[in-house]
Amino acid sequence: MKAVVGETVVAEAANDTVVRIEGNVYFPPDSVVAGALRDSPTPYTCPWKGKAQYHDVLAGETVLRDGAWSYPRIKESAAARVGRDFSGYVAFDGRQVQIET
Repeated sequence: MKAVVGETVVAEAANDTVVRIEGNVYFPPDSVVAGALRDSPTPYTCPWKGKAQYHDVLAGETVLRDGAWSYPRIKESAAARVGRDFSGYVAFDGRQVQIET
């Protein structure tokens, strides 16, 4: 799977390493290209996953505000619900970043 902005790949991972939750694809942290994300101050807390960290996505001169998010420390019940620990995995806003299989 790939997360792409224009022609720039910002994340790439094998299908069996991503996590699919609520229509979003979460990429393992080590699959995100170095320098592609910058922490955003936008606050959000999911009732069942926990506190989110939003990220701006950087692709060359393009900056996509809040184009990605992750949950640095998910709730234990979230891991049980999903069937694995997805702490730190990164999801991309499908309206801004193309997800390719």
